[in-house]
This record gives sequence, structure tokens and C-alpha cells, in this order.
Amino acid sequence: MLDDFLFYVQYGVNHVLDINGYDHVLFLLVLTVSYVFKDWKRVLILVSLFTLGHTISLILAAYGVVQINGVVVEFLIPITILIMALSNIFTAGKTINKGVGVLFFSALFFGIIHGLGFAREFHLLIGGASNKLVPLLEFALGIEVAQVIIVFVVLLFSYIMQTVFRFSKRDWVLVVSSIVIGLVIPMIMENELLA
Repeated sequence: MLDDFLFYVQYGVNHVLDINGYDHVLFLLVLTVSYVFKDWKRVLILVSLFTLGHTISLILAAYGVVQINGVVVEFLIPITILIMALSNIFTAGKTINKGVGVLFFSALFFGIIHGLGFAREFHLLIGGASNKLVPLLEFALGIEVAQVIIVFVVLLFSYIMQTVFRFSKRDWVLVVSSIVIGLVIPMIMENELLA
């Protein structure tokens, strides 16, 4: 029982921290780069909504409710990252606050899309299990743990860049978001959907 729990939690952590699947990290980066430590509650809600969306899509796939073309999902995942990065660029340094409802909904919806990217593999892992919900929740816990670690690193690095190296918050958000855009455009262009 404990071995299964640890296996699925570790599987969730590894899923997020997998160097070959860095799209998850890029999304978290652009989702949280415009925040600081004092915004931790809002960041935690955003990340948890992303995890919830991810989990919803895995539940739907595990129980055979949805089946999505993998090529389409692999195209949509970098699009979600691009949308968040562009949103950061257009709102960086502005006093206009991103609508909480829109931002929270986006985190949830984009989490569903990212979850669909992993749904097939996860379905193969637990497809024959009689109880699919418990492993799904354990996996989601692992995802959440890894995401909190990533977010902490992003916030810490942002703090260092803005205090020690004197980047303005606006410039920091612009630089990071621009780098991420530079990384995701090739991901979009190399997708089989565009080939």
C-alpha cells in the first residue's frame, strides 16, 4: 500500500521534473514569473488549478470518457505556453491587473490540455486496475509537490534577479517570457500537425 503510494507520488514528481518534458516547467515559469513571494496564496491557487485540470483530463482518459488525437494535443501544449508568455509581455509593467477569473480559468483549462498530453501513457499504466481513482490522486499529489518546488525556485530566482541584479519586475517578466517564446515557437513549428 505504502509502496504504491510512493510509486505514484514519485511518478507524478518525475513527470513534472522530466528534462525531456520541459513544457510543463515552461508553463509554470510563465504562469508564475510575474509574481513575488508575497503573492504566494494566489500562485498556489493558480498552480493547484493547473493540477486540478491536469487531473480531470487524466480521470476522463482513465475511465475512457475522452480520447484525443495526440498530435493535436502536442500542438496545443506549446500554444498554451505561448499564450501565457504573450499575456505576460502585453501586461508587464502595467497597473491593469489580470482578471482573476480569466487567469484562474486559464490555469484550469490549460491544465486539462497538458493532462491530455500525458493521458495515454497514464491510461496504459493503470488501465487494468480496478481502482483507478486512488493512483490518480496519488499521482496528482506528486505533480503538486513538484510544481510547488518549481514555483519556489522561480520565485526565489526572480527575487534574486530583482534585488541583487536590479532587474525591474517589468524587465524580468519581459526577458523570461521572451526566452520562453523563443523556446516554444520551434516546438509549435516542428509539430506533425504543421508538417
